[in-house]
Amino acid sequence: MTGSSGTRPAAFAVWALSRALLLLWVSKVITPPGLDVTSDVSVIYHGWYDVLRSGTYPQSDVTWQYPPVAALAILSPALLPFLDYASAFFVLAFLCDALVLALLLYAGRGAARRTAGAWVWVAGVPLLGTTAYARYDVMVTAVAVAALLAGVRHPRVLGALAAFGALLKVWPALLLAGTARGRRTRLAWATAGGVALGLLALCTAAAPGALAFLGFQRDRGTEVESLGALVFHVARQFGWQGRVELHYGSLEFLGPHVPLVSTLSLMLSLAAFGWLLVWRLRARTFGVSTTADAAFTAVLLFTTTSRVISPQYMLWLVGLAAVCLVFRESRMAWPAALVLVATGVTQLEFPLGFGHVVNSDATGVTLMFLRNGLLVAASLLACARLWRETVPGRDEAAPRTVAREAAGSASGPAQPSRLSR
Repeated sequence: MTGSSGTRPAAFAVWALSRALLLLWVSKVITPPGLDVTSDVSVIYHGWYDVLRSGTYPQSDVTWQYPPVAALAILSPALLPFLDYASAFFVLAFLCDALVLALLLYAGRGAARRTAGAWVWVAGVPLLGTTAYARYDVMVTAVAVAALLAGVRHPRVLGALAAFGALLKVWPALLLAGTARGRRTRLAWATAGGVALGLLALCTAAAPGALAFLGFQRDRGTEVESLGALVFHVARQFGWQGRVELHYGSLEFLGPHVPLVSTLSLMLSLAAFGWLLVWRLRARTFGVSTTADAAFTAVLLFTTTSRVISPQYMLWLVGLAAVCLVFRESRMAWPAALVLVATGVTQLEFPLGFGHVVNSDATGVTLMFLRNGLLVAASLLACARLWRETVPGRDEAAPRTVAREAAGSASGPAQPSRLSR
């Protein structure tokens, strides 16, 4: 899909229709099939809202596993006092969704751009279903999308928004993985460090318990939808005597060998970090899409290897994939397509088929192998393409390359995406 103006009205029309349906679902005007996923907002988030308004973080609640700026997302329904808490939250989620679409459509203008990114977002959110509006991840994703698109021209803005996003839900720190070497990295990383320290100081001074989430997150185990959980889904077929219980806010496997698999998952995440570090040291060619491509790859790796893969995590990947596909030079089309399919499968396993997953029956095991297999495939393909596009081969001279400072002008003429000297 090109950046032609003709596709933008169509994208907006499909977005409006699909989001109207989502709002009707989460508002229970229409009852969707499967589990009711809105209780996290009406019960858990609302409970945290009351605690936060009292002047403290929910430091006695082990399900509070979020960085301190997440309090802003939980308190945000106060902006719409004429609505009840849940309705206000859903409206704000809808507005963040609209903001992402507007950013992608605006960024998709110009000869070097395309509207494919907007279409990824239009399709990806409803593929996840009601979970997309019943968690605050759409708000975090909006910050991440804005950071990457603004960062093409303004590395300080990228750094500031990445830091803000990281203190909302940690993962946006990975947006900085692919900034071009030299001045752009110095500006983005220094700004991110300063903003993060300032926000942490403000949060710790504002209320006690700002860092309580660190201990709760550390103690999480192997959640039933994670890659490591496949071991126990299969082992159950051969008499493994473990069980599934609500633990630290999610349904986890508990029993023999679970700590070992959780440790191996952490080691796999460390290996992913090691690959990213090697890539960063070896990369020489930084084009206009490299920052987005690297961020997408990094978040894919850490999502796939995590001990917990909650359904809403797919929203992060959809948003980052959408940003990649704004840029014509990006080679992330196939990984993005795999993520979209995985997002649709995620809705099939949660909320539609979650009982099958918890029971590890044939349907549940099939869905988990399919979804997690798609994530593994997308991760490996994204790594391969990012490496091939940025790391010179053995038989090539290793030119020193820099990102074009003015790359990404939405209305300017097409220009070379990479410069070397």
